[in-house]
Amino acid sequence: MRTGFIGLGNMGGPMAANLAAGGHTVSGFDTAGVDIEGVTRVDDVAAAVEGMDVVITMLPDGRVLRSVYDEIVPRGTPGALFLDCSTVDTDSAMAAHRQAAAAGLLSIDAPVSGGVGGAKAGTLTFMAGGTPEAFERATPVLDIMGARVVHCGDGGAGQAAKICNNMLLGISMIGTCEAFALGEKLGLAPERLFEVLSISSGSCWSVNTYCPVPGVGPESPADNAYTPGFAAELMLKDLRLSQGAAKGVDANTPLGHAAAALYARFVDGDGAGKDFSAMLPLLAASAREQADD
Repeated sequence: MRTGFIGLGNMGGPMAANLAAGGHTVSGFDTAGVDIEGVTRVDDVAAAVEGMDVVITMLPDGRVLRSVYDEIVPRGTPGALFLDCSTVDTDSAMAAHRQAAAAGLLSIDAPVSGGVGGAKAGTLTFMAGGTPEAFERATPVLDIMGARVVHCGDGGAGQAAKICNNMLLGISMIGTCEAFALGEKLGLAPERLFEVLSISSGSCWSVNTYCPVPGVGPESPADNAYTPGFAAELMLKDLRLSQGAAKGVDANTPLGHAAAALYARFVDGDGAGKDFSAMLPLLAASAREQADD
């Protein structure tokens, strides 16, 4: 397929490269002017859209998505597929779907899980929202970039699933960090605590796959001085999206609210530029704040 890719950052760049390696003719645009192996670099968004069968966007937020769609939708070929892999608010996702439909375009919102490592390896999970027709068209494209593709429902459902998933991830990482910080102060060796948690009722992805303790469990950003695999700022963004969505539908998410507040404090402190699992050293160095009963 002739594919345009807009947004060739840490995630979009490897995704575009995998599409090119998978047989797509890919034209890519990014404001930073980066070069990606196998991707023809173009100097404006028009060249990444006009005459394309598929147009993929990977953008930082809903405001940018709306601005880019204002520019690219009028240039889309009727019947083409517009596939947005950004993580944005559900209102912006729905606005993009409506805009595409009005122009005779198929559209899917398909945010991803799996981080930069998954983008490079082509093992991402895609949470897709859109019509069955659009999803059928999108599946062969998504299969090249990922290992799992889930059709979550109509337009916006992909973003809803991503927001719920990452709210849970933020909460579980804080809980994991609290457990290891408490264990250390109780004199437990982190290796022994990991051995217990990973096979007991406290088992979760934040423990088993992405352990925040250096030298414990599979290799993770903790083993590289918390160099981001998933930056704390991005976790804060997703938690804030979850709380905006929760407010919009009057959903009670007290732990999501608390997680957003804690990550805001972390990022405003010295957490900017670190992995979201670097919450552990912050908690380990902190004194107890809760009032006792």
